[in-house]
Amino acid sequence: MPRIDSFLKLGLAQGCSDVHLAVGVPPMLRMNGDLMPIKFRELSDAELESYVMEILSDSQKEYFGSGKDLDFSYVGEDGGRFRVNLFRKDTGVGAVFRYIPNEVPTLEGLGVPDVIRDFCDYHQGMVLVTGSTGTGKSTTLAAMINHLNQTRSLNIISLEDPIEFVHPSKKCQVIQRELGTHLRSFADGVRSAMREDPDVILVGELRDADTISMAMTAAETGHLVLGTLHTTGAVKTIDRIVDALPGELREQTKSFLSQSLKAVVTQVLVKSLDGHNRKAIFEILINNRAISKLIMNDQAHQIPAQLQTGRDVGMQVMDMALLEAIKAKAVDPDDAFRFANDKSKFQLYVTDSSILPVLDTDG
Repeated sequence: MPRIDSFLKLGLAQGCSDVHLAVGVPPMLRMNGDLMPIKFRELSDAELESYVMEILSDSQKEYFGSGKDLDFSYVGEDGGRFRVNLFRKDTGVGAVFRYIPNEVPTLEGLGVPDVIRDFCDYHQGMVLVTGSTGTGKSTTLAAMINHLNQTRSLNIISLEDPIEFVHPSKKCQVIQRELGTHLRSFADGVRSAMREDPDVILVGELRDADTISMAMTAAETGHLVLGTLHTTGAVKTIDRIVDALPGELREQTKSFLSQSLKAVVTQVLVKSLDGHNRKAIFEILINNRAISKLIMNDQAHQIPAQLQTGRDVGMQVMDMALLEAIKAKAVDPDDAFRFANDKSKFQLYVTDSSILPVLDTDG
């Protein structure tokens, strides 16, 4: 058994989401959002490198040896599945192992708003799930694919970096392709997928102009495109897409967004009231005539007001969702305070006064 499996088994037994290995510190576990060291010696560069080399193929060793970061899936001897990022830093090798449950998540199990299930009924257009790294975007998308796989008869092509949840084909044919293993880039993957009679294309990350452009083309030509962006709100998502493409395509991009962007879901993970779990809280934009007009007129900054007035169709701003979760005692109000945009609305619920802003009493 590779020696690194011992740390991974320990992490799983503790219920962690991630195992961090770095030179100069002991192995660390991500527990409900907090990073905690385990009782072990500080890892040396040679020791850690020997650990990770035991689980790499010859081609992966060559790739990593060329100075590039390496993303891949790893299955331990006990069947635990992990998404791995391997990198080098000033003191040597570093690695992060993200645990991927063997059971594909369900929308019901995640407790997502019902309207997100409705997004799976779209036949074309683009639906984006956004948020910072580690907020569960891939998990939400996996649950959406799982729902489609159980309820519709479709050809789903999933482009991932790396493959995380494994979807056995049920009512759908689910084809999962991995960046670096089956395709050179997300843009190439979308280009190929469009020739493979797809109904749904999942793009693991819209990370560059080529990928965004190809995904837009797929959404405009009768396919449902699901994807992620590392943005923290609906307005920032729209701005990111517009800014990512060349200036001469600005009007064309706004036209696409106003017509073919169906929804933007932004999520954060907030600690539960007992601190033993984390709950996903969502901001939701559903494109309608008013939002479409704001996009075309460069008035995206007014979109939050539309989200507040669109509650009857399932829209909500993040602060509203956080406040409702606090009142329902579903989340820790101190942790929710961290994610709030207008923090003044949350001060009444905060229990740790040290996190509140200090008032200027002079003058």
